[in-house]
Amino acid sequence: MFHVSRTEYVNKTFRLPKELSERLEQVAQAERVSMNQLVVQCCQYALDHMEEA
Repeated sequence: MFHVSRTEYVNKTFRLPKELSERLEQVAQAERVSMNQLVVQCCQYALDHMEEA
């Protein structure tokens, strides 16, 4: 059976270095994803691969 899944999002404001923002924009355009989708995936990957403290 088909189920519609929803992800709850919250609005946050982050300040990024200009060079990082430009690199993220380039990758997002090249991969044809939104900047938001790219940042979410980058953060999730970093957290998933972070060493335990």
